[in-house]
Amino acid sequence: MARVVGPIRRWQQRHWRERGKADRVELYTVVTWYVTTWFFVLGWLIPPLTASLVRGRPTALFLGVPLILVAALQCAVANRLTRPVLDHYLGRARLPSGAHRVPAVLLGLAVALIVALAAVREADGATLRLALGAVLLPFALLYGLAVPVRVFLRGAAVLSVLLVAALGIADRSAAGMLGTALVTAFMAVFALLACRCGAWTLSVLWEAERAREVEARLAVAEERLRFGRDLHDVLGRNLSVISLKSELAVQLARRGRPEAVEQMIEVQRIAQETQREVRAVVRGYREADLGAELAGAQGVLAAAGIECEVRAQQTGGLPAEVRSALGWVVREAATNVLRHGDANRCLVGLTVREGRAVLTVENDGAVAAGGGGGGSGLAGLRERLAAVGGTLEAGHTGPGRDRFRLVADVPLTTPVRGVIS
Repeated sequence: MARVVGPIRRWQQRHWRERGKADRVELYTVVTWYVTTWFFVLGWLIPPLTASLVRGRPTALFLGVPLILVAALQCAVANRLTRPVLDHYLGRARLPSGAHRVPAVLLGLAVALIVALAAVREADGATLRLALGAVLLPFALLYGLAVPVRVFLRGAAVLSVLLVAALGIADRSAAGMLGTALVTAFMAVFALLACRCGAWTLSVLWEAERAREVEARLAVAEERLRFGRDLHDVLGRNLSVISLKSELAVQLARRGRPEAVEQMIEVQRIAQETQREVRAVVRGYREADLGAELAGAQGVLAAAGIECEVRAQQTGGLPAEVRSALGWVVREAATNVLRHGDANRCLVGLTVREGRAVLTVENDGAVAAGGGGGGSGLAGLRERLAAVGGTLEAGHTGPGRDRFRLVADVPLTTPVRGVIS
């Protein structure tokens, strides 16, 4: 059993869990299209046609077996062209010229065999109409994505008239003509809705994905501008004063005036003050507030469809350096939950007991990594926690090792008040 389950889990990790949500939806949609074409061939064409062939003459076998083979070849060609056609619809790549040539030839051959079966009376009308619907779908799914809706509907109407006329002449049945028209119309509408709705959903989903990427880049650019503005505010005035006083000190020194020393002392003082201000700006830029990070993590995870429960109502009583270190832990943990695994629920807890603050982040749907040691993000957290005397433990837990738990333990050098766990 383990030999069977192991490869399945590895395949799932490689082809499903490592994909983003948009990739998963696209893979699911494409596989659904693959299965749909084979479903109609295996359900609508082969069983009823096989039953008719068993009762028929050798002529029926001569026409029916090639029809089944052509229908299977239609499905294989349609599966191979589904990705290129979808990329064409989504604007990723242009569809090669003549891509529909082979599917059109196969459709024509399949229709000719169905008309021949109708002409020699080797299959009943219902079997022929079901077979017609099965061979129409593989071509219609591709054609519905490659051309505008008006062109598709116009082509479907023309094809319906031709099929009604051909099968009407072959079996000379008014009911059969009506059935042909209904089957053709049903398959055209079904194929159009199936391909267009799925592709349109993917288009909207990828557009939202690109919008999130742009929003993230804009947020980074805005933060860089803010940092640059803060540095300009700090350095601009002080550097101007240093430049003026240095120039004044040069002029006074050339004249042998003792005031030049006083000006250079002032320059030194302003330079030291500027250095302290720059350090303050950088320190504020690098610090992470625990309360803000907890609220942000809960909002981000909820937006990603992950239920997040935070059991830490107040954090203001913790020392500033502890809040900053634990804030970075929350930020990195939320990033890991989003990027790794397929979590449905995440629990974040903060407790203060016996002079220590313990932050725990646990989520389900974790993917066990092949190697140990953790990534560079966890190594950076350990360094930050070590600076305040804290430790970090992270690893997989649970019976199936499908849960990931991260525990940060930081000692408190001062009494803590107002922390509710």
